[in-house]
Amino acid sequence: MITVSELNSLCANTLIEHLGIEFTEIGENGLKARMPVDKRTLQPMGILHGGASLAFAETIAGAGSLALVDVSKFNIVGFQVSANHIGTISEGYVNAHATLTHNGTRTHIWDVVISADDGRKISICRVSNMLVEKK
Repeated sequence: MITVSELNSLCANTLIEHLGIEFTEIGENGLKARMPVDKRTLQPMGILHGGASLAFAETIAGAGSLALVDVSKFNIVGFQVSANHIGTISEGYVNAHATLTHNGTRTHIWDVVISADDGRKISICRVSNMLVEKK
């Protein structure tokens, strides 16, 4: 299984690094990561941008699928992301916890809860990933 350190290294020089997303835990109950709420992730009204939350959710779900497959045989691609933004935050960090809902041979479905450090839910997301065989 891939480690937190390996995941964070893999994301260097990508959108993931630019947004400040950092993986913090990989375990049997899914993955955890955090993302800063700052000038990179705010919308003009001064609150966390919904698009940043979606990128965060797709990132952590993609990493979860990556940890479950043989990466020499499969690429992971997100093919559907949906979210309900139910709270706001203007500073600090948001934390994501991704749990696997469906572990198919060609698809994975993840539920991702994004919350503030104080536990308030910010977004509830569902991400569907396709496992694409490498040729």
